Amino acid sequence: MLPRTLRPDLRRILPNDPRTYDGPLLAVWLLGAYLLVIVARSLVHLFAPDGGASSIATIDINVEGGANIVAIFGQWGAIQLLLALVLVTLLVRYRGLTPFIALVLAVEPLLRMLAGSLKPVETLGTAPGAALNEYMGFIMVIVLWLSICPVRSRA
Repeated sequence: MLPRTLRPDLRRILPNDPRTYDGPLLAVWLLGAYLLVIVARSLVHLFAPDGGASSIATIDINVEGGANIVAIFGQWGAIQLLLALVLVTLLVRYRGLTPFIALVLAVEPLLRMLAGSLKPVETLGTAPGAALNEYMGFIMVIVLWLSICPVRSRA
């Protein structure tokens, strides 16, 4: 469940055999749980009447162009769903790519924070995603670190 050493091996991010993973199962389980959250979040953005723009992200959509905001949130949900399903498929079928998946999920919140600082969004409150972004990035960095530390020696 946990690594035998905390010495990371960066070669594990893109392994020679992506079907074999000898890292800690804790990393796999944490990634699986987070991917389920991402799938749920994407479904809200895709299917909620306001795309979650007003009800979750606290963006005022009762303005000129509000329908465009809702449409963009719906499209964002579609892209989130696609990414999550690709990552779930990789996690299930190519378990050796667990560190790569962790890397993607560690970089994603950092890029969203960068985008938010370059193009700030005016909100009426703090959205849960914005509040948790930095924490999830940090947690995913820890998961990445765990995933590149071996549980057992490679033969």
